[in-house]
Amino acid sequence: MSKKITQQSVRKFLDRTPFKKDNTEVVKEDSIYYLKLFGNKIAALESDGKMWISNAGWDSKTTKERLNELPGVNIRQSKGEWYLNNLQWDGKPIYIDTI
Repeated sequence: MSKKITQQSVRKFLDRTPFKKDNTEVVKEDSIYYLKLFGNKIAALESDGKMWISNAGWDSKTTKERLNELPGVNIRQSKGEWYLNNLQWDGKPIYIDTI
């Protein structure tokens, strides 16, 4: 079960509404909304509706929790490796099909 801050921040991110609480925030830069964790961009919603995610170089439990709350994202870890939707993932930015 995800933490309340995860649920709140992802809801605000998907609604394109600025949000800031503790280590997590949603900000708008130009026409893109970003979900940030400790100041690192871990997800973006572009003006055309496309969404990308990244672990921003941090394969932490909190990063994984925030990203897993997003639609179309299922991250698991096995033997130190991350898997995104059952495919090995290096954490670099990748577009997610949210449909």
